[in-house]
Amino acid sequence: MSPLRSNRSGTLGLAAVLIAASLTGVAMTTAVAGEPAAAAECGTLFDDFNYTSASDPALSAHGWVPRSYAGGPGVPGATWSPAQITFPSNGIMQMSASTDGTGAGTRQAELYTSRKRYFEGTYASRIRFADTPASGADGDHIVQTFFTISPLNGDLDPTYSELDFTEYLPNGGWGEQGPVNYQTTWYTYRADPWFADNVHSQQYQSFNGWHDLVAQVSGGHVKYYIDGVLVGDHSGKYYPRQTMTINFNLWFIDTAGHTGAASTYVEQVDWVYYAKGGVFSPAQVTAKAAAYRQAGTAFLDTVDSGGPCTGPSPTATTSPTTSPTGQPTDCDDAPRWSFGSVYQGGSLVVHERSKYGDPAGPPSGDGAHLWRSKWWSQGSEPGWTGVWEDLGRC
Repeated sequence: MSPLRSNRSGTLGLAAVLIAASLTGVAMTTAVAGEPAAAAECGTLFDDFNYTSASDPALSAHGWVPRSYAGGPGVPGATWSPAQITFPSNGIMQMSASTDGTGAGTRQAELYTSRKRYFEGTYASRIRFADTPASGADGDHIVQTFFTISPLNGDLDPTYSELDFTEYLPNGGWGEQGPVNYQTTWYTYRADPWFADNVHSQQYQSFNGWHDLVAQVSGGHVKYYIDGVLVGDHSGKYYPRQTMTINFNLWFIDTAGHTGAASTYVEQVDWVYYAKGGVFSPAQVTAKAAAYRQAGTAFLDTVDSGGPCTGPSPTATTSPTTSPTGQPTDCDDAPRWSFGSVYQGGSLVVHERSKYGDPAGPPSGDGAHLWRSKWWSQGSEPGWTGVWEDLGRC
């Protein structure tokens, strides 16, 4: 099953280096094609994928990176090529993956955001899954995905965060018969020897065709929806602990099921959406995407400039109004926030939030504030996540 897979991370260390390097990038707030009152938007990303090719300057200008570096997950020796990412029609991003049964003859595809800045809020995308190849014989262990991920800073990193909104295996894999679809929320892992610490949900059914995927990350819970139906609710220590990138990829687990000449599989993406800090229902997300399109908005990015989005209040542990006996009560006796420390609901810390959502990066210049934790957390920086309530400047 998905939690036991061991070939997902063969060289994620390289990916971690690339992601970490991207943190120095400049934030961008852009709306195109007649977006009304963009400045009033809360922290939002919407992309309708109106591009011409993987080399379209607008694609990189809007913060997307077509993967070109080698490594896992997938078939050893496979090539990750930007050429596998195309835009066959207006507003459709298509990833193609092909294999002839050998590593050298395997091509895989991935598109990811250049900046690691996504944490709590609502994520959504409209994706077309395919049960059969576009050409060639069927039977390969192909994985069709949409996920967020952070770097793994060493084996069993306690702040590692990954949310697999979907890993669709039409032909099975990882010891399972297909079709099967997974949602997996990660705490951490070790590559060698393999050890995975995560929680997952699964559906043993076909998802061939277009589907709306929504994930709500708030209040200590990650809730996964497919076409408006709740299919997973993960919480506890598995709740993400740091910001992540948004990724789509298409890859082969192995070549064990391959027969004949080369086979090619595709995954299509209609649009992607993220609302910073807000909890929106699947119906609300669909309506928002339709409204952007009706307004002629092909791309919008106010994630850095906008505040938290307003949605229905998430279910969360109520914060105590007074501190337990013996606990710190103000800036003078509250400890400094620490990235690796575990905080329970009601914990008080002193911290100056970072400028770009990276605790290792430059400070914001806002000065130290007193913060109170609303629920259990680790690695969630005050000032950048809904975990912490701002009690004012020290």
